[in-house]
Amino acid sequence: MSNKEMKCQSCGGNSFVQAMDYINLRPVDKKMSIGSERVYTVCLDCGEVVSIKVKNPEKLLK
Repeated sequence: MSNKEMKCQSCGGNSFVQAMDYINLRPVDKKMSIGSERVYTVCLDCGEVVSIKVKNPEKLLK
């Protein structure tokens, strides 16, 4: 689903932006793992985070 087809369930808005966190997600049992970035899809009308996605999920296995 593209950002233009999405609709915020909190406010009904349809303007979104993607943002990344600067701290990587990593497996609990692998403290030295590099991990992967998270990509957030945020409603520009109300600030609701409508989606969180791991950019490179394969990095969680290493």
